[in-house]
Amino acid sequence: MTELELISLAKQAAKNAYVPYSHHTVGAALLCKNGKVYLGCNIENAAYSPTNCAERTAFFKAVSEGEREFEAIAVVGGYELDFSGYFAPCGVCRQVMAEFCDLKTFRVIFGKNSDEFKVFTLEEILPSGFSPRDLRQP
Repeated sequence: MTELELISLAKQAAKNAYVPYSHHTVGAALLCKNGKVYLGCNIENAAYSPTNCAERTAFFKAVSEGEREFEAIAVVGGYELDFSGYFAPCGVCRQVMAEFCDLKTFRVIFGKNSDEFKVFTLEEILPSGFSPRDLRQP
């Protein structure tokens, strides 16, 4: 699956965002190594802390269905579906990615519009990240 296909799916997912407070819609499309794609949107809450980001929604859906191997995630966001800027995953989402993905090979795609996007490895956006490898016994 191409970056542009993932970005398109992320934009579709953003249409389901529940954002009555910030009005910032975010969508994510998570590509598993087996080719399956899980979509996620951000879901806000009046208490703010229980809010869930689009990236974590996609990951939690995939993991709850038994997926454990991932290739890439595309993320788009903007005020009321205006995808004119790049939206980077928050620190908590990056940490969730580090739980399940290889820092050196997992790709994170920041989508803007149909022909503008940036691709990073997880390691590039989470330098010196903490992962399950750090908890292994010597």
